[in-house]
Amino acid sequence: MHIVCPQCYAINNVPDSKDHTDAKCGKCQHKLHTYQPCQLTQGQFYRYIERNELPVLVDFWASWCGPCKVMAPVFAKLAGITEGILFAQLNTEQAQQISTEAGIRSIPTLILFHQGKEVDRVSGALSEPQLKQWIMQAMQKC
Repeated sequence: MHIVCPQCYAINNVPDSKDHTDAKCGKCQHKLHTYQPCQLTQGQFYRYIERNELPVLVDFWASWCGPCKVMAPVFAKLAGITEGILFAQLNTEQAQQISTEAGIRSIPTLILFHQGKEVDRVSGALSEPQLKQWIMQAMQKC
């Protein structure tokens, strides 16, 4: 399985016999599954969503957005307990081109990607139970 390092963005081949949550990057030695959202930039976005074989859930947010601030702790909490999905965030103010290409019209918007393709999306702040339910439904489409 290919996992992109959330620190140096090197692509790592994790053997199927090894648990990806214990794997370390062959380049920088950081853990590949950090249990916290990876902070993506314009330059790393496509590499991260296209080259990871695990689904990637991206939170499109902005620092001035009240609902984004409300949902951020919920998103981080689920990232801390979820092993089958990689969580990432993209600041729409700093990555306007990516936001436009992704069709972001309101924030927060969550998009679940699998091998670079959009699987599902939802806009607006969600509570923890709502986010868990949406993730479960979206994962069925992977």
